Amino acid sequence: MMFYATGIVGIVVGLAVAPPSMTVMITFMALINVGLGAFFTFIFLTQVQKAPDKRKKKRKSD
Repeated sequence: MMFYATGIVGIVVGLAVAPPSMTVMITFMALINVGLGAFFTFIFLTQVQKAPDKRKKKRKSD
């Protein structure tokens, strides 16, 4: 969420607030933040769950 929020704020600042000499650079860095947010979201959603450790689980018969 942090990458997305920073990216959106950067795009707004880059297109509306920044001086003309820095508009492209700030907007480009904001797009990099949005891209990083998408990449880490993809990694988070496609990770494989670990199998539970059977050594730590108590048996019901004990």
